Amino acid sequence: MIDFWAKTSGTWINVFTVAVGTTLGLTLKNRLTQKMQLIITQGIGLITVWIGLSMANTMSQVKAGNLEGVILGLLAMVIGGIIGEWLEIEERLTALGNYLKKRFRGQGLFTEGFVASSLLFCVGPMTLIGSLNNGLTGDNTLLTIKATMDGIVSIALANIYGIGVGCSILVLLIYQGGLSLAASAIATNLTNPESNPYILIATGVGGLIIVGIGFNLLEITKIRVASFLPAIVISSLIYYLASIF
Repeated sequence: MIDFWAKTSGTWINVFTVAVGTTLGLTLKNRLTQKMQLIITQGIGLITVWIGLSMANTMSQVKAGNLEGVILGLLAMVIGGIIGEWLEIEERLTALGNYLKKRFRGQGLFTEGFVASSLLFCVGPMTLIGSLNNGLTGDNTLLTIKATMDGIVSIALANIYGIGVGCSILVLLIYQGGLSLAASAIATNLTNPESNPYILIATGVGGLIIVGIGFNLLEITKIRVASFLPAIVISSLIYYLASIF
């Protein structure tokens, strides 16, 4: 029987890399000019958009009956977004960030950093498939790769947003660690997770949310990305319903 550590080892490694990256980012915070911080933000934003678009493309590999993956994704985003607004997820996550800001006396863009990094670190194919592998077999390879990427990104984000990035560790620990533990109970019912349509459609919808984060970083517009989080779960449900009718 796989013990607790083996099931969640990838998450603990991820928590460590984000903590180290945040510390380095804070150390460098006063040594970078405003122009340098801006160009870092824009660089992260562009890469984030590219990653999101690459993830979103997985929807093209999904088809349920006569419905293409893009239609399933559209339905998931609309329905999930409505549910997210009804649950006031954006406001609740922002309120949590503001509470932590007050609790730890954070300054400046604390809440923005907390929300953006929480979503960026928790939404993605590596989180889903990596947590699945970690929870089922104890293999943390994918999550270790993701942890390395998150650690590098957190350096730049902490330099821009401050300690709010480090507080996203709480969300990372609960969400990703919870997925790993839950995966041990449900993963045995899934075959070939890398090509499983439920994983692919959820990954595609998650990619669209990542694109929204990129747009926010680039200040192209203000997208209420947190409100779309229910769409990730809704996407798999919509695929199931479409495939049986």
